[in-house]
Amino acid sequence: MRRLLTAAVAMSLAAAALASPGTATAVDEVNTKRLRDAVTVNGILQHERAFQRIANSNGGTRASGTAGYDASADYVVNRLERAGYSVRRQTFTFPFFRELAPGSLTRVAPAPEAEFETSTLEYSGDGDVTGSLTSAKDNQVPPTGPSPGGSTAGCEAGDFTAAPPAQPAVALVQRGTCDFIVKVRNAVAAGYDAVIIFNEGNTPERSGLLENVTLGAPAAIPVVGISYADGAELYRNVVAGPTTVTVSTSTETDLEAETQNIIADSPRGAKDEVVVVGAHLDSVEEGPGINDNGSGSSTILEIAEEMAELGYTDRLQRRVRFAFWGAEESGLLGSEYYVENLNPNQLDRHYANLNFDMVGSPNYVRFVYDGDGSETDPAGPAGSGQIEQIFTDYFSSQGLASEPTEFSGRSDYGPFILAGIPAGGLFTGAEDIKTPEQAAIYGGTAGIAYDPCYHQACDNISNLSTKALFEMGDAAAHAVLTLGRSRSGLYEDGSRQAQSKAAKVSLEAKGHAALR
Repeated sequence: MRRLLTAAVAMSLAAAALASPGTATAVDEVNTKRLRDAVTVNGILQHERAFQRIANSNGGTRASGTAGYDASADYVVNRLERAGYSVRRQTFTFPFFRELAPGSLTRVAPAPEAEFETSTLEYSGDGDVTGSLTSAKDNQVPPTGPSPGGSTAGCEAGDFTAAPPAQPAVALVQRGTCDFIVKVRNAVAAGYDAVIIFNEGNTPERSGLLENVTLGAPAAIPVVGISYADGAELYRNVVAGPTTVTVSTSTETDLEAETQNIIADSPRGAKDEVVVVGAHLDSVEEGPGINDNGSGSSTILEIAEEMAELGYTDRLQRRVRFAFWGAEESGLLGSEYYVENLNPNQLDRHYANLNFDMVGSPNYVRFVYDGDGSETDPAGPAGSGQIEQIFTDYFSSQGLASEPTEFSGRSDYGPFILAGIPAGGLFTGAEDIKTPEQAAIYGGTAGIAYDPCYHQACDNISNLSTKALFEMGDAAAHAVLTLGRSRSGLYEDGSRQAQSKAAKVSLEAKGHAALR
């Protein structure tokens, strides 16, 4: 799951009206037991171990733009071609970023000198700057607004006073409201040579070290993140008098790096109703990404192989397309490239998108994307509620609890719902903290993250719950085969096109929360 945490995708009232209610579904029941029995934890782990070996042989990472990703793609292509799928590589360029050494932040004056825990934001520039520190306007210390988005600091050009001429200067700005890159560009326009972004401080989740986030686009100057407490300390230093800091980053960015999506089509199924079953194949630079997202990639690869082995790929109502996305961790770039390069006729043929991003979290919860918007806002495009119900009905039939999670735009379903394509999927949790209520229902430990190794080197083959893989793997297999073989489909008349004529879906991306 990418660093770039996109905020909830805002939909107009027309979009909400199109979202199908969760209490009714046009999807007829499909017997999926043979496939669920064939999709095993052992089969999923076979692929996970292969991804771990690939990472071990390639510097501990499978990030897009690295040899580890290329080897992962080769592995997936080989397995899919052997299973009888028509496979293609969709190559695209993207801005590859690598942190060569940890960033640092030191207060030089006033005394005493102090070092602060720091993270380098993805796409930060490279450099070493010692200069006077200036606070942006509207930094809230203490925080007073709602969360997220309470602070507007740095969102307007006028939020930064002009940097002192002919000497290095560093801007201190608080997270909130607008994308990080907007704050940085406004600081650069005002003449600053480095930027420190401190967390918002409104909630526990927005108080710690600002890390695992991205600018979304390359910056020419060093940009580091710190905690709210450290930001508040530096803010008070500036208010009290002249303050000098040193900001250091060691990074490289290649604006024209190449990576690829792996696209595999079933040999049968209606070509005018394509069900895209997706998972991102890349890891972050920091680790092998065995849960994030080796778990999703391994699960859909196991489903693809077993569907072929059982002969289902020759007996489908709709074409099933398995997609392994590249550069998700850099900002959903693979899935965005895929959707943006569909012509109108190709786009109309896309029936649904299923997304599986992190389905083996060690402290897991059974999350289902809230397609009908009954518990979270917003709802997905028409048909998303029916997809949600496929999952929730399945879990209920197995005596398993589940709970909705919002269409936050955090993963590769984002570009599909922005294009009006119904979507759904499963998620077992990332860096957020498990509640006592969830621990009582799902087991595990309250007060710690669903995945304590999220975006870290320890996201390795030991960072998995086999119980989660079993439960979510079966649910994923059930949904894939149900959408592939259902005769009635998602809509009462069996067509997405008729539903689309009822109203126009107006979608507007609110932006990226990890960009904010």
